[in-house]
Amino acid sequence: MNIVFAEPIGLTNNEAQLFASEMETIGHKVSFFENVPANQDELLQRVADAHILVISNYPVGENVVHQAKNLKYINVAFTGVNHIALDACKAKGVQVSNAAGYSNRAVAELTIAMAINLLRKITPADAVTRSLGGRNGFLGNELYGKTFGILGYGQIGQRVAKLAGGFGCEVISWTRTPKNVEGVSFVDFEQLFKRSDILSIHLPLTPETQNLIGILELELMKPTAYLINTARAKVVNYHALADALNQSIIAGAAIDIYEQEPPIEANHPLLKAPNTLLLPHIGFATHEAIALRGKIVLNNIRSWLNGEPQNLMY
Repeated sequence: MNIVFAEPIGLTNNEAQLFASEMETIGHKVSFFENVPANQDELLQRVADAHILVISNYPVGENVVHQAKNLKYINVAFTGVNHIALDACKAKGVQVSNAAGYSNRAVAELTIAMAINLLRKITPADAVTRSLGGRNGFLGNELYGKTFGILGYGQIGQRVAKLAGGFGCEVISWTRTPKNVEGVSFVDFEQLFKRSDILSIHLPLTPETQNLIGILELELMKPTAYLINTARAKVVNYHALADALNQSIIAGAAIDIYEQEPPIEANHPLLKAPNTLLLPHIGFATHEAIALRGKIVLNNIRSWLNGEPQNLMY
């Protein structure tokens, strides 16, 4: 089979060479591309004869799925697969897997870092110091004792809960399947918004969760509360969030995920919203997470070739 890594996924040269040699000994060909495709046409050129496509977060459109005549399996080196034309994959019988769990620790740690940054005004304080200013106006808040709300109690939400509890927070959560977890109180959807001092989103993007959070939900929050999104951009209506920030309905927000991969548009509504921490989608970006991702992706291929696919999404 022809295995194509259509964009870099963070493998070291040694890892790539060893895997290519391993596959070649059992009759498979492996190709690695060292840059991201310029467009869908270039992606199609790269995968025209591929049986197995490895991709990270570059979109794979319907045309690519349909015209890659040999395509049987897409191995996504990422957690979300919303950038893959899944309906086309289903229609053609192309299986899709992801790199489940590779960034759980990284995203959870960044969530706490973003919360502390907002509470202690770290980024604005850095800017003032560099402009030779002083600490006047930088009285912040501690994470200890705050009510830390978690919207979605999957693997990342669970890790965030554990970390927040370690900082002495009261941890509350909403999920469709409440659990009996020591140190975490499960509350209804509305109460989560009303009670949280920090509300962190950890939901997948589905038809049910798209635009789940708009101005009505934000108006439920305390004027001193902060919202953090490291999950999926379209769970939150960012125009409504910008309005809430501009009107001081909530105190601030930290965002690491957008409607498209950064660079974001120059007119994005959050760019001029006050009290925001905007990051260029770095939640997964640690050496440790990228190393784990590589192992998961390679094992996904081995398992699929052995007829025992793992981490299948479709």
